[in-house]
Amino acid sequence: MGELIPLFPLGSPLFPGVVLPLSIFEPRYRRLVQDLIALPAGSPQRFFGVVAIRQGWEVERVSPAEALYDVGCSARLQAVRPQPDGRFRITTVGADRFRLLDVVVGEDPPYLQGEVEWLAEEEAAEEAAGDAEGLVGPAGDDVAAEVARSSMAVVVRGVRELFTRYVAEVAALRGGGWTPGDDEDLDPDLADPADGPALSVGAQTAELLRAVADDPRALSWLVAAAALLTTEDRQALLAISATRRRLAAESRLLRRELTILQTLGAVPVPLQEFATPMTVN
Repeated sequence: MGELIPLFPLGSPLFPGVVLPLSIFEPRYRRLVQDLIALPAGSPQRFFGVVAIRQGWEVERVSPAEALYDVGCSARLQAVRPQPDGRFRITTVGADRFRLLDVVVGEDPPYLQGEVEWLAEEEAAEEAAGDAEGLVGPAGDDVAAEVARSSMAVVVRGVRELFTRYVAEVAALRGGGWTPGDDEDLDPDLADPADGPALSVGAQTAELLRAVADDPRALSWLVAAAALLTTEDRQALLAISATRRRLAAESRLLRRELTILQTLGAVPVPLQEFATPMTVN
């Protein structure tokens, strides 16, 4: 038996460290927010699980286990703003990944619940293994660790460079003409009037890249959340437990997307998709 948690199906997966603002208007999810804020302040249970929808939107009218992807991410409640009409505006942050074992549909509570098992990251295992196949001898472990660290640095540098090129290409196609290193002003076109101005694509991406410069795992989640990928591609990245493998997959995806952008000369989805906020905490 896994842990039973509230579920919130969405059209795209959530990633660890990524900020997810939501406007809650359906009665069942209003009840979910009410249940969460009824818990003591600081309670570790103030979260729900976000799972991407594989097919359809009325999940309960299909078999929920078939309608949802099997790997999701918990969303920790950070702020709640009740609205005069009974809705809520909430801010959450992606935390821990889980595998969905079963879905529970009931009348009380009215929202979906999921039986889940939590997924661990494989950082230690991948660093120990690294690219060190065939290394033997008394110093083998030290050599393997050094090779793994060096290899990770190469992968990180490659993904950073590809992602920077990718963002510049998308911005250029939009007509912004951004190049890495530009200092840009706040762009009111990306702003939510309730939340103040948002950074333009280039400036925001440069700021986030600086923030995750020394954190390969955070970089991998930034790329997964911000790149204009399909739900299937994003879901596949979420399911990868090792940072090195996730970055390697992103390198392949970014090369593919750069080729598509340069060949077609068009951005596949609205650029506002880039405005996904993120925290490295």
